[in-house]
Amino acid sequence: MDINFFFLFVVGELLLLSSMIFLLPVVCGCPERCRCHSPSNFVDCSRQGLAEVPSDLPPQTLTLHLQDNQIRQLPASAFKSVPQLTTLNLYNNSLSNLTSGVFHGLQHLRVLNLTQNSLHSLESRLFHSLPQLRELDLSSNNISHLPTSLGEPWENLTVFAIHQNQLQQLDRALLESMPRVRHLFLKDNLWKCTCHLLSLKLWLETFIYKGGITDSIICASPDTWKGKDLLKIPHELYQPCPFSSPHLESSQVQQLGAAHRAVPRPPESHSSGERDHWECEIKPKPRPANLRHAVATIVITGVVCGIVCLMMLAAAIYGCTYAAITAQYHGGCLAQINEPAKTEGKELFDSSTA
Repeated sequence: MDINFFFLFVVGELLLLSSMIFLLPVVCGCPERCRCHSPSNFVDCSRQGLAEVPSDLPPQTLTLHLQDNQIRQLPASAFKSVPQLTTLNLYNNSLSNLTSGVFHGLQHLRVLNLTQNSLHSLESRLFHSLPQLRELDLSSNNISHLPTSLGEPWENLTVFAIHQNQLQQLDRALLESMPRVRHLFLKDNLWKCTCHLLSLKLWLETFIYKGGITDSIICASPDTWKGKDLLKIPHELYQPCPFSSPHLESSQVQQLGAAHRAVPRPPESHSSGERDHWECEIKPKPRPANLRHAVATIVITGVVCGIVCLMMLAAAIYGCTYAAITAQYHGGCLAQINEPAKTEGKELFDSSTA
């Protein structure tokens, strides 16, 4: 009796344990069309034709892959069920707009991939709830404008990719909000290399000098610089932009205009729009100053002056030597002429004494 009871007890425990094992994935909430890897808290929902983010994601998820789906929009707080998320991949979806607060609650997110979507613009505080973000990839979209700020200063952001978009300009204030960025990817945009891009050029030169890594910015317009690398265009070929606001900081004015000539005024017959365009276009000088040429000119001038000085010194030495030899020669001749006269005078003196 005791043996049968014990046997029934063991069988019941095994059935309970097996049922718990089978029901564990359901309790954890792994979506039906996704693959969950519990030890690493990794959820892979890629290539499933999803039109929205699954609502039953495991709350302990750290890495979420949603790439290669058909997600068109994300509601506010779309990822509130996974507050511990550190990596979010939304590559190759159909996102055209991101509403404010879509990433609300993701305080631990470090990597965000939005590559190859259909984004046209971004709201100014879209990423303000991502203080730990380290890598942001916005490449291969249709973004034509970025605001001067995308949230609070990103103290931890080290990688920022915005290549293969439709950008013509980029405000350096946005880059200055990323004090720790080390990799910056900007190529394959429609960069308009006018005076408005000079501020970006100056920032990039400082960024590279401090050890930052970036790709090339190839100008798409105007025709004068089409196909040229922005960083290789000399500063002397830029004219400072006219400042529309009198309240601009003097440091900005000095930065953009102190080293350059004043902008010449356009003809009065032009309209205001044409005048602004005329003032902002790069106006190449016929013969721009070149530091290497200036140094070479100084070196050549110094060498020539040195040679002239040596020639003058040699001429002086030659003149002094010639004068000394001539004086010595004339002194010997006078001595020979005066010697007979002295002898003859002495003889006359001796004869008169006798």
